[in-house]
Amino acid sequence: MDSKIQHQISQVLNSLSRSGSLRTIPAIDHGSRLYLEYMGRKLLNLASNNYLGISGSDRVKKSAIRAISHNGASSSSSRLISGNYKLHDQLEKLLSEFKNQEKALVVGSGFTANLCILGALAGRNTTIFSDRLNHASIIDAAILSGAKNIRYRHNDTDHLSFILEKYRDRPSKILVTDTVFSMDGDTAPLVKMVDLCKKYNVLMVVDEAHATGIFGRGRGLAHHLGLEKEIQVHMGTFSKALGSYGGYIASSKEIIDLIINRGRSFIYSTALPPAVVGASLAALEIILEKPEQGGLLLTKSRQIRGFLQELGFDTGQSSTQIIPVILGKNSLTLKARQRLIDSGIFTGAIRPPTVPENTARLRLSLRADMGEIEFESVRNAFAGLARELELPGGTGTK
Repeated sequence: MDSKIQHQISQVLNSLSRSGSLRTIPAIDHGSRLYLEYMGRKLLNLASNNYLGISGSDRVKKSAIRAISHNGASSSSSRLISGNYKLHDQLEKLLSEFKNQEKALVVGSGFTANLCILGALAGRNTTIFSDRLNHASIIDAAILSGAKNIRYRHNDTDHLSFILEKYRDRPSKILVTDTVFSMDGDTAPLVKMVDLCKKYNVLMVVDEAHATGIFGRGRGLAHHLGLEKEIQVHMGTFSKALGSYGGYIASSKEIIDLIINRGRSFIYSTALPPAVVGASLAALEIILEKPEQGGLLLTKSRQIRGFLQELGFDTGQSSTQIIPVILGKNSLTLKARQRLIDSGIFTGAIRPPTVPENTARLRLSLRADMGEIEFESVRNAFAGLARELELPGGTGTK
């Protein structure tokens, strides 16, 4: 490698290291289980998005095994060539019914789904309105679409209304938002946003990745609020509460057909392998049979969030199973994570650029398979951390 290029790479890595922002792959095994293995230790896992704890269920695993036994390990082609299986069709039929939409499409990942949606529906004459804290896949998809990209202040419907008025004469307009924001655990004001989209003739897209399986008897926040028919495009993933892998899009037949024809990340990607599709089918059936699981998790999350707030921790505007503990500095966040590891708890340490500067945080992902023993471990660990940080609610603080 050229010495100048090597020097530039080294400078970037050194800068990331000095600022506490250098990412490395942790030495984790069994990372979706309730207890993972890290550096030879067994730790309670509050970092996984396996919110309902079903990725390791016998039913999901057996369905994956059956699928791979009957169909092999790989789809080996795009679905538009020869990579389609009856399993794909079965999953999409069940998914369209689950989401109360005309048609559904299963794709390689949530990232892929957002690339498909905006790549197919937007172009140079389109204006995309996007929340500032939307997922990176939405941001990248908007940029790659070639559309004019306008970002509004997080969950600020007054600011959104202002910019929609400003661009009201644009010929093609799309509003896209997460419904549950993955780093803050708060929810989008969908009722007001739907009203604004109607007023300004804007097509609305929602990313239900972290709401699927949790809100609306598992169907998402839009369904929880009775807005599933008011919103044109619904996207989500199987890789979080549903415990499998892949993304989905549910909408009208015309929109899905357009995405099939213009969604480059769908057209030019090998189809999801049979084992993954089999697992997703079983997971969706579990949600249909036990739709109350997400609501019970939200109740547990509310209790833990209240406890953390009493200790003096800043949990932002969280109202879901995702609870940020905002500490500000990268160095303090990394020290706090290590303190929790010492107490038997593993959490994510989230730092810029994933979150805004000076808002580094621990990200807690609570799970439905946690019992009273696990919740007591969380309370004890954070009470100890509060004492160490001398927070007002930590007993024994100054």
